[in-house]
Amino acid sequence: MLKTTAPGAASLLGRIDMDSSAALARPLAQLAAQGPLRLDLSGVESADSAALALLLAAHRAARAAGHRLTLAGMPADLASLAGLYDLGPLLSGE
Repeated sequence: MLKTTAPGAASLLGRIDMDSSAALARPLAQLAAQGPLRLDLSGVESADSAALALLLAAHRAARAAGHRLTLAGMPADLASLAGLYDLGPLLSGE
């Protein structure tokens, strides 16, 4: 689930996997394209590689619109998966 928490801030909650990512892709990309966005991932219970694809798409949408996407509270399993694909630096904004 994607929840807007404040202007320029949102959170992802629950399971982010192949089943849920399709429904989240468009709203998250639109939100990321509207302006700088801080996305809190601390409520993500589990995630798979589809979650990485979702975050990369949001990152691309933000960048294409000239905005920054900042990820916070990335769960250890998702960070580990990002590291496996060498996406840590891209997703952390470094």
